Amino acid sequence: MDKKIAILRGINVGGKRKILMVDLKSLFEDLGYKEISTYIQSGNVIFKSAEKADELKIANSIEKAIEEKFGFEVPVIVRTAENLQKTLSNNPFSKGDQEDIAPLHITFLAQEPAEENLIKIKVLDFSPDKFKIEGKDVFIYCEGKYHQSKLTNNFFESKLKVKATTRNLKTVRKLCELSQ
Repeated sequence: MDKKIAILRGINVGGKRKILMVDLKSLFEDLGYKEISTYIQSGNVIFKSAEKADELKIANSIEKAIEEKFGFEVPVIVRTAENLQKTLSNNPFSKGDQEDIAPLHITFLAQEPAEENLIKIKVLDFSPDKFKIEGKDVFIYCEGKYHQSKLTNNFFESKLKVKATTRNLKTVRKLCELSQ
């Protein structure tokens, strides 16, 4: 069984699209997943899966189950524990464990964006904020606060035309730790 991480977008924010973690864990059990744990209320689920389906198919089945059980759509991104660790290791803005990690975020994309969308976005400059796209990951460095940056989750979804969800580096590190 492979360890996987499901990263849900936009639940339990401002009292909207509320899902209790105990209910989310129950939903994953109903889907046949094992060794399920959650991390913070924003929708991070670590689980074991015997499924050999790709990450996108697993995410789609979780999305469908959430909509059926809770009555609203929630985009879900799934990564293997190994892929999440590689993402963390490949962060071009990371300087190691002793750095100020507050400016660092990762936007996880459901799939690799089309080349024409990548070309359009790579020429944009949002200095002093920076971003770098590598496969299905967008690494973000925000000089100020993330919520004041133009490099938001909605921005990347709009420009790249793919589903996405963003986590700060502290959360990504913890998910890697919990999935080992």
